[in-house]
Amino acid sequence: MSGKAVFAGDLRFISLADCFQILGGNNSSGVLHIQTPYVSTSGKIFFVDGNPVDASSGTLQGLDAVYPLFGWTEGTFEFFEHMTPRSHVIKNSRMEIVLDALRMLDDGLIEKVGPCSTEYVSGGTFGETEGGRTNRWPVIRGPLADYMYVIDEETFRDGVNIVTEGGYGTWIWVILEGLVEMTRNTKKGSMNIARLGEGSFIGTLTSFLKRGYVRSATMRAVGDIQLGVLDTQRLHNEYAALSTNFKALIQSVDGRLSKVTDTAVAWYENGVEDNGPTQDTKLIVNEGNATGDVFSITKGTAYVVRQTESGNVSLLSLEQGDIFGDLPFLNLGHEPRRAAVVGSEDLEIENLDPGMLRQEYDQLSQSLRNLIDNTCNCLSVTTRMALGCLGRT
Repeated sequence: MSGKAVFAGDLRFISLADCFQILGGNNSSGVLHIQTPYVSTSGKIFFVDGNPVDASSGTLQGLDAVYPLFGWTEGTFEFFEHMTPRSHVIKNSRMEIVLDALRMLDDGLIEKVGPCSTEYVSGGTFGETEGGRTNRWPVIRGPLADYMYVIDEETFRDGVNIVTEGGYGTWIWVILEGLVEMTRNTKKGSMNIARLGEGSFIGTLTSFLKRGYVRSATMRAVGDIQLGVLDTQRLHNEYAALSTNFKALIQSVDGRLSKVTDTAVAWYENGVEDNGPTQDTKLIVNEGNATGDVFSITKGTAYVVRQTESGNVSLLSLEQGDIFGDLPFLNLGHEPRRAAVVGSEDLEIENLDPGMLRQEYDQLSQSLRNLIDNTCNCLSVTTRMALGCLGRT
């Protein structure tokens, strides 16, 4: 392969899951070249704007080529910029692929290649399913911090709670170095929600938009960590200049994360046989059908519903002011590819211009865009964890 690699390393120290996070966080476009001494063929994964769009490994193509590469625990990788394919045959987002691959590794559906005795995923082990199988989740990382928005730095020692569930606070931190574990209190004890690494945020936009904000989870340092304190006044000024529709989009995504986390806790505590909408509903967005439409709710209630082998389950409800539909620049892990949206009989919606929303997203500062993307990644991970609590991944 010609040219000079801009990112390279050893799979024993940086896993393929971490490579996905780094390339995704930096919206990288190019090809990731992977080799291992235990397989005669190499692997190639093409990325556009941080998401994989095509891949090859031997005779395998597309997603069929990607998943086995997660089993290569020993080898090397190199990333070359601006070498992209003509077609986009992979539609799954990077986070969806990572989560699917980790589940397949747990289930033995992906063969581990190489004499590696350590855990493949640095994300740790999270809540058991009803069948006793544990689910491993990746560390959620982001791009390098934008120091233009960092006004101070703080260090926390191993095991210290940075924020405590039920406490008050409006600070937002970006993780500069180290690992943070997010937990929620449940009737069964502490429940692990996610692990956050460099470039991820502690706190959301709601943290400084609402007075008397109550922290919804506990954040604990895993090892010594260094955090950057964000300039929330600067973020607030940027937020105030946004259009009404984009403000609603941000708040809607933020609300989804809170609601789906509550759903995960409820399912972890009690399980759910059938929690779909009890009233008559109408289909608005069909799962798997990307139409390009985006809607705002003006009246009534909508439900984000996921199809499973055991039937449909409702992940969360959407109310007046919430936005839903086909938003390809935000990897929610929900509709249209991973969920449907159904509405109550009295639901009223209006169409929004997705092109205008995308244009506004592209013009955001790096920090605000990273904060939104981090919320979306957490939403995708928490949704999968919720389904894992039901044994319905």
